[in-house]
Amino acid sequence: MLMWKSVADWKAFSRYIIGKKGETKKRLEMETRTSISIPKPGMEGEIVITGQQRSGVISAQTRIDVLLESFRKKQPFTHFLSFALNQLEIQEKFLKFKEEVLEKCSKDRGVSSSLFQNPAKLHLTLGTLVLLNEQEIQKACEILQRCKEDFIDKIIGGKPLPVEMTGIEYMNDDPAMMDVLYAKVCMKDGSDKLQVIADTLMEHFVSSGLMIKEWDRVKLHATVMNTLFRKDPNCEERNYINIGKSPFKERESFDGRNIMKLFENFYFGELQLNSVHLSERFSTDSSGYYATSGQLTFS
Repeated sequence: MLMWKSVADWKAFSRYIIGKKGETKKRLEMETRTSISIPKPGMEGEIVITGQQRSGVISAQTRIDVLLESFRKKQPFTHFLSFALNQLEIQEKFLKFKEEVLEKCSKDRGVSSSLFQNPAKLHLTLGTLVLLNEQEIQKACEILQRCKEDFIDKIIGGKPLPVEMTGIEYMNDDPAMMDVLYAKVCMKDGSDKLQVIADTLMEHFVSSGLMIKEWDRVKLHATVMNTLFRKDPNCEERNYINIGKSPFKERESFDGRNIMKLFENFYFGELQLNSVHLSERFSTDSSGYYATSGQLTFS
């Protein structure tokens, strides 16, 4: 008799494993020739798989893991790792950018004040997470702290990262049909420290199972204009490209050719990055930024 106990936080997914009238669980047991014990709602414990053959137990374990991963991928993200880019100087320069764009380009197709980011919520997204309960939020916070000890302190020595926001770029290939315009974020000294930290943070969270890896590298950017804001100013787009289905069936693009011509090298300012936030989607704190479930502070 062989036995396997789950180590993942499966409680938020138990109904998905059991299925309608227990059909999914029964099918798994029949096809893998195992017995799968799942604690009832409200009861403590783990999923226990027992069987006569090791191959059957391993097969059932693998299929449950695949079910959990598939379910998580289908859920809208609840949190995201972010650097806040809303220091006063940056906000002031951003508002100047907005004012000048509207003054010089408001007659271009689709350009309006509704496209611009809330200056208090300017940020750099490192990755999105689906955190379905307090246990997963706590796990994410613990991973953040371990990252500080494991590699961040070694890279920056307990000091803030001096960066600058300068220049703009767009997401798609046609500047006449833009959906997202963003400011570039880079280290002031030209090093790759920010990129290394962003990529390594992403890898740690992907390994934990709380984040889905969509790209090989994190895109270091700050959204300044987004057509999603036209219908919902509080909307955050998953990662930095529309992954999966948009919350809106149609997005009205804008003609950004003049914006690129006039503002391609716009300087938004420099700042010191000292914290990575575990930010809550669709939230606002007392400062106007996203509410934070946890954070990692460099210095």
